Amino acid sequence: MTINALPLSGMTVSRVEEFLRKPPAGFSVEALGSGYRVHSDPEESLVLIDDFDSCRGKIVFQNSTGRKVKMHNLWEYTSTRKSLLSKRIYVLMSACEESRSVANKKALREARVLQQYVVSIDGSNPFIRWQMERGLDWTISSVVGESYRVDIDLTELLESWTAKNIHIITEKGVKVKPVWRDASFTLKYHSDALFDFPHWFGFSKRKFKLRLT
Repeated sequence: MTINALPLSGMTVSRVEEFLRKPPAGFSVEALGSGYRVHSDPEESLVLIDDFDSCRGKIVFQNSTGRKVKMHNLWEYTSTRKSLLSKRIYVLMSACEESRSVANKKALREARVLQQYVVSIDGSNPFIRWQMERGLDWTISSVVGESYRVDIDLTELLESWTAKNIHIITEKGVKVKPVWRDASFTLKYHSDALFDFPHWFGFSKRKFKLRLT
């Protein structure tokens, strides 16, 4: 299932199996004895997916920086920012079974995974780009000269998409509305500052959300 949820194809959501069977433009999939290797064009796509195990074996995304993007200088930050605002961004996320016990992060990490999805957002989409620019400007201006971490949260985008497009049937025949795990990616900037006290004490953590409206 691949459905656009934002104007101008701002977001698409594809089951991992579908993504491997019919990869989007700019991707190719190589079948291996132990799983799959996915190739992409780094000039067109920003892939933020760590290697992972699935029922089809180990899935490796070539040219992926992983979910946590590390930057060490202004050039790396500028390059990453340019990619975020101009390319399609691909992230792996898990739809988990909702239950009363899923009330905190620990419980969500332990929740049963129903389906894994490759989520793509278009960084050049005007509304997404505007939100991304605003969030990045706020983050970098808040911690100039310091190390910092910023989480970019896609939970609200996925919940809006879920409400309109998906219910999952469990093996017991029960229709469930899933909750999302790993619905974010992280930028980590490491400054050369010798006495980076705010970072040491956890004061340089930031977070912003991407929304539909």
